[in-house]
Amino acid sequence: MASRKRIALVAHDNKKKELIEWAVYNKIPLSKHKLFATGTTGTLLEEALEQKITKFLSGPLGGDQQIGAHIADGKIDVLIFFWDPMEAQPHDPDIKALLRLGVVWNIPFACDRATADFLVTSPLMYSEYESIVPDYRLYTNRLKNNPGTTAG
Repeated sequence: MASRKRIALVAHDNKKKELIEWAVYNKIPLSKHKLFATGTTGTLLEEALEQKITKFLSGPLGGDQQIGAHIADGKIDVLIFFWDPMEAQPHDPDIKALLRLGVVWNIPFACDRATADFLVTSPLMYSEYESIVPDYRLYTNRLKNNPGTTAG
């Protein structure tokens, strides 16, 4: 990872206000990085931070999956996702998949304000960092050698 991180910011409806407040509080540190966000959250952040945000679709319309694809392609370094654990979401499977990809590709991610504070204040956020990504060749070779096996 370069010293300028590519950070995805996502929030459920009940957590948007909290994410915006957190981002405004961390406006200067966030300005040192390239920001991405899903639909409405991106528009609100762009306004509040007065910084360009690369926006994806709204989460329920595929934005979570777009961010997940960017994580899998190595185009997102950090995920800040203020999700609402108290309310079921119509796109819960997409959310679970997004969080899973954060673990699969070993990127730092925060799902609450305290963890986001720890991330954004870490010296590692402002220097180059070599993330150790697991070697998935055994898995992918198994799929190639067993055509009847699905890739999930």
